[in-house]
Amino acid sequence: MKLHIKNSLIQNALVLTVIVTSLQGCFVAKDYKRPEFEETENLYRTDALSTDSLSMADVSWKDMFTDPYLRQYIEQGLENNIDIRVAIEQMDVAEAYYKQGKAAYFPSLGAKATATHQELAKNSQFGSFFNGSLQQFELSGNLSWEADIWGKIRSNKRASEAGYLQSVAAHQAVKTQLVASIASVYYQLLALDEQLAVTRRTIETRASSVETIKALKDAGQVNQVAVDQNIAQYNNARALEVDLKAAVFTTENTLNLLLGRASVVIERGALNNQHLESEINLGVSALLLSNRPDVMAAEFGLIQSFEMTNVARSNFYPSLTITAAGGLQSLQLDQLLSANSLFANIVGGLTQPIFNQRKIKTQKEVAEAQQEQALLHFKKTLLVAGNEVSNALYAYNAETEKFQYRQNEVEALRHAETNSEELLQNGYATYLDLLTARQSALNAELNVIDNKLQQLLSVVNIYEALGGGWK
Repeated sequence: MKLHIKNSLIQNALVLTVIVTSLQGCFVAKDYKRPEFEETENLYRTDALSTDSLSMADVSWKDMFTDPYLRQYIEQGLENNIDIRVAIEQMDVAEAYYKQGKAAYFPSLGAKATATHQELAKNSQFGSFFNGSLQQFELSGNLSWEADIWGKIRSNKRASEAGYLQSVAAHQAVKTQLVASIASVYYQLLALDEQLAVTRRTIETRASSVETIKALKDAGQVNQVAVDQNIAQYNNARALEVDLKAAVFTTENTLNLLLGRASVVIERGALNNQHLESEINLGVSALLLSNRPDVMAAEFGLIQSFEMTNVARSNFYPSLTITAAGGLQSLQLDQLLSANSLFANIVGGLTQPIFNQRKIKTQKEVAEAQQEQALLHFKKTLLVAGNEVSNALYAYNAETEKFQYRQNEVEALRHAETNSEELLQNGYATYLDLLTARQSALNAELNVIDNKLQQLLSVVNIYEALGGGWK
């Protein structure tokens, strides 16, 4: 009996293998090809399009930022930031689905052990033949496997793989954004420190000027209006100091939040010591496809929807399913392990959907529409990336060009302030000239600090826009 079962199983398996091999020639799933966009070659709006394959995005953030405090904070942020940890958990979810997708090629296998006791009615169909009750004991296993004739399983696997890679790219995008955010907030904090220092020096100077102007009033060279104006200017600087201290406090809290910790005082360096060790290398615009995480995530989303369209298309074709079961059955427990208790069966069948309330056609139409949406999202993401690079580059060039003018302005206004003070003391100028020169000099010096900050931020923005920070 064992030999008969074995031969039957082998014959059936050979028949099914021939059927599967023949149907494989009708494979309908398509292979993904990256779409070509005309705009890819001209994503950067600049007078000098790069032909270099090197990009700032290839520089590690450890090499990009030289400040030891900033490096330490970036490392802490990448480890403790809440958004980073959420992205990692999302990667774990996508990985689980990816593993499930890979396992779809394998058959499902189950086992069971049952004991059945049935009391029969004497007037029933079986009760008229059997007295009392029936018992049956069973130890069995079952196997089910669907042949991937049309590539549905393969497409599902590729879709789950694209979903996983999309979550990885999303995690990389969070890292890129976090590195840029930590650097930007840190530089803003250093700029506030510098502005606060300038303001405090101004307060000391204006306090001394108040005493000087009072002496000039006593000497009859100026009137009370001049004294009041100087006192007002002094208090204006003190109010500015309060605003800057408040800004420092909130900026420290912002940085602490990015680091995923409670608010504490931030240790830091000085603005004048900041140097970004990298040349502004944009690389060719096509590098955004492999460097910028949100662009990569958008393409993986397109791949996923493309493969789901394959799945939807394959549902129009018949599916080949092979099921098999075997084990031991007996009406007596003590005979369950007997050779006469063996049973086995194998069934192979093709199932062709004919009418199912338009569900399959609807699924295909929805899948195609979602694929088109994903394509448009991919294109938009790429265009936005190029736009951000162009804006960041232009801002950097503008701030660099403006810096020398700002320095010249400060130097001229400081000379004007000194000369106005000397002329006032000698009776050749009015107190209004001096007040105007002082206020203009302070504003110009604060603008120089802001200009330094904007230069640093524009480089950080270029680095982020090119996709740097996650490698």
